[in-house]
Amino acid sequence: MIFSRNEWDQLKTCIVGRADNANWPRWDPVFQSELAQAPWRESPPPRGPVPEWIIEEANQDLEILSDTLTELGVEVLRPDDFNFQAHDGMYNYCPRDRFLVWEDKVVDVAMLYPCRDMERQCYNHIFDSLIEMPRHQGLILDAANIARLNDTWLYLESSSGNRAAYDWLCQAFPQVNIELCNFYRGVHIDSTVLPLREGLVLLNGARVNDTNMPKAIKNWDKIYVNDVVERDFYQYPYASKWIGINLLVVSPDTVIVDKKQTEVIRQLEDHKFTVVPLELRHSRTLGGGFHCTTLDIRRESA
Repeated sequence: MIFSRNEWDQLKTCIVGRADNANWPRWDPVFQSELAQAPWRESPPPRGPVPEWIIEEANQDLEILSDTLTELGVEVLRPDDFNFQAHDGMYNYCPRDRFLVWEDKVVDVAMLYPCRDMERQCYNHIFDSLIEMPRHQGLILDAANIARLNDTWLYLESSSGNRAAYDWLCQAFPQVNIELCNFYRGVHIDSTVLPLREGLVLLNGARVNDTNMPKAIKNWDKIYVNDVVERDFYQYPYASKWIGINLLVVSPDTVIVDKKQTEVIRQLEDHKFTVVPLELRHSRTLGGGFHCTTLDIRRESA
């Protein structure tokens, strides 16, 4: 069964990604163009297969994440493997990017990088039917541009989520209030706004303030994070240091957090959360924290 309306209800079923055959696309023109515009200039953008030792260590961390979720009573599903290196694709590391889940509906979005469409076939054993967002019509959306707050969504307009896709979602989901947000040029919303439970949100203090605060969370209680402990990366940081706050809410009182973020953990514990500290050693190299590398497909309210 698939049913999920927000980011915080009790997690029951969750997809956890894989790093097998991870690859930096050589020939996807959008991927190369986006990296060429990235602010990082100290090393060249990656191209070709991700080193095997990174893949192995990333998979070890994903296995620990999967085992931890299982121990917390969550059913864990995994995508099928695919040889992305042979087909100049990317990876299955971040299922959050690929699909937008709301209630019992799953949208197969028109992702920023065309090569990532090949990831869809790895989930055929999980999803019986998908709502196809039109491709080749100027729509661009990574599903991780959206934070779900039940009948309200926050939509980050950025390089990976354009106005045309926003307009399409408004038509496809008229029952949802979709609030357009503009915080920064970068890609996904889940290193900037992280709903923790009804009425409480964790915010990236370097990007969100009173002048650009979404209306939907204006009256919520807020935990501001003004800095994080930077994780190391190999050669090129595909994610910024803010991947450190990319956490996964397991229930309204339990969260999985990067164990290096001791100050964030303290703030969460001050708000009566049980914090499960884990690590994804290559979150910056591969571009995904705990929210990115998972996709909740079933949550239940208390």
